[in-house]
This record gives sequence, structure tokens and C-alpha cells, in this order.
Amino acid sequence: MSDVIGIGTDITECLRIAKMIERHAELFVDRVYTPREIQYCQSRKQSTEHFTGRWAAKEAVMKALGTGWRRGIAWRDIEILNEADGKPVVYVHGGVKKAVEQLGITSLQVSISHCHTHAVAMAVATGPNKE
Repeated sequence: MSDVIGIGTDITECLRIAKMIERHAELFVDRVYTPREIQYCQSRKQSTEHFTGRWAAKEAVMKALGTGWRRGIAWRDIEILNEADGKPVVYVHGGVKKAVEQLGITSLQVSISHCHTHAVAMAVATGPNKE
């Protein structure tokens, strides 16, 4: 049995992310997303919705951790990929991996949903039962 350490949720407008990509192009995309995330999103018919979903998922993970965007934590430290069946999976690197270890988190689950205008994500961080 695991204890819930934190939960987080986020909703983001697709137009906001589309404008960031339009204004800053590769500078924005490369700062926020990993090469594998970029490849996945760009391969999708509605790439902006997928980029926005990953943005929302990264925000939700940070809220579940309760650390915020502090020094030593970068956007690309959280990577959202998909299993063959489409289930999103969270991978952590760098400063986020360190925070996860310090908090005793053993699992991060995320759910993402999007439509033409918005993307929403929820994240749950769990760790060993303390009893």
C-alpha cells in the first residue's frame, strides 16, 4: 500500500502554447520539452494540443511535488512519454529526480486530456505507507 504524498492539477489554453511556439519557435520548444517529447508531439495531427497537454502535465507534477519552479529544477527535468497503449508516463531527471528522492516518492502517475482549446492534467505522487 502507498501513501499519497501530493496531487496536482493544471489546465492550459492551447492558444497560449501555440503563441509561445509561434513567437519563440525552437528556443521555447527546446527549453520546455525533451527531444522525445518534441518528436512525439510533432508526429501528431494536432501537435499544439499535445504540446499543451505535456505543459499541463509538467505543471501538475510540480504541484504534486510541492516544490515549485525553484533553482535547480528545469522544465526538461520532467518528461512525459506514452506507453504503446497511449498511457502517459512520467520520467524525472536532474533536479526533479533529486526532489522526488528526497520526498520519498516512488511513483508519479499522470492523466492528460485535451480538446481544441484546452488541455488539462492531473498528477498523483505516492510513496511507501508510513504505518
